[in-house]
Amino acid sequence: MAVAERAQHGHPGPEWSIPRSSVVSWVLYDLANTIFSLSIVSLYFSLWVVDAMGGSDRLYGNVNSISMALMFFTAPIIGALSDQMPRRMPFLIVSTLVCVSLTFFLGTGGLVTSLVLFGLANYFFQAGFIFYDALLPEVSTEENRGRVGGLGVGVGYLGSIIAILGGRLLLPENPTPDDYRSVFQLTALLFLGFALPAFFFVRERPRRVASIGLRSLGRAFTEIGHTVRRAGRYPGLGRFLIGRAFYADAANTLIVFMSIYVTQELGFTTTEAQYLLLATIPAAVVGGLVWGVVVDRLGPKRTLNMVLLLWLVVLALAVAIPVLGLPTALIWVAGALAGIALGGLWTADRPYMLRLTPPRYLGQFYGLYSMVGRFAAIVGPVLWGLIVTTLGWGRPAAVASLLVLVAIAYVILRGVSDEPRVWGPDDLVEREVA
Repeated sequence: MAVAERAQHGHPGPEWSIPRSSVVSWVLYDLANTIFSLSIVSLYFSLWVVDAMGGSDRLYGNVNSISMALMFFTAPIIGALSDQMPRRMPFLIVSTLVCVSLTFFLGTGGLVTSLVLFGLANYFFQAGFIFYDALLPEVSTEENRGRVGGLGVGVGYLGSIIAILGGRLLLPENPTPDDYRSVFQLTALLFLGFALPAFFFVRERPRRVASIGLRSLGRAFTEIGHTVRRAGRYPGLGRFLIGRAFYADAANTLIVFMSIYVTQELGFTTTEAQYLLLATIPAAVVGGLVWGVVVDRLGPKRTLNMVLLLWLVVLALAVAIPVLGLPTALIWVAGALAGIALGGLWTADRPYMLRLTPPRYLGQFYGLYSMVGRFAAIVGPVLWGLIVTTLGWGRPAAVASLLVLVAIAYVILRGVSDEPRVWGPDDLVEREVA
């Protein structure tokens, strides 16, 4: 027998208790994927491509963009497909295991082979976010969602510390291409190790679904157009997604190129770049936890507005240091502020999206949410490569373009309300009960 979810805002009803082990395991997965994000996307693999193998910003950025383009076109499909299955966890398990396997073999077979492996690993890494983000309602309520999300972000950034310390232990002062391989292998093992608890302990409420098979895939394709049209029915959702495209573009591009920026533009060594990133992490951890409390008290809209203003300060400072000849030491201040801002961005972003999304269509709209983010991640690296390599304007000009994107996002999002929605019966989830 199936009954509609009784909680009007999509949080668990009285009959559903959330085990502490589910929350802890969900949070640990955030730590696991942050290890991959820092080690592979932001730091060691990009340095391997540009510094160790002589590749260019544009080459690395284009591969990143291609993997994101693939995610852009497939995210709504796999999101809709996950909505039609009884559980989302099998999707998360498969995407994680494939990503881990590909990551383990990075650095083998030369530059081209490793770039292909990276592109595929990054695709499955990004796919995992669709299922992981959609599991947040299973480990939180409307009342504590900001704190649980903030805890995930805060603890997740401890993964950055683990990734950097692993690199410090394994890499010499002037690493060769082969030296990086052990870091990639360690990253894969750590990602898997910290992800395992989520596979076993995150509980999901079973959903009533149609028969599973080729028809499910067909329905998923059909739902893509429905998803886009359906988004227009819910006030503020479309505008939020447009605004998200701009600030996600800036954040994702900075994550991809920040280590290259400080080594190539500010003259940092690989070791100094590691220490800079290490210094930003405590700020990100504290920021994620504090912003989570702010979200619960002030709401995700006001919180995100404050975070975007902080991003404007960070990017302006990053541009001013080389352009105005300011002391290079100021990049440490910018790094600390960036950590606080990055922690706040995702802490406010996910509850904001949940506030605007009907429970019945979480997978579909998180697929669209992911699609928007991936589109931004396609455009950002291409724009960076165009400004730096093709136009020859330099990396500070590329960072300045990110500042403009954040400013546009701030203006767009001011018109979106985050007042809790009261969903009708057609927007609620039908649950299986005994």
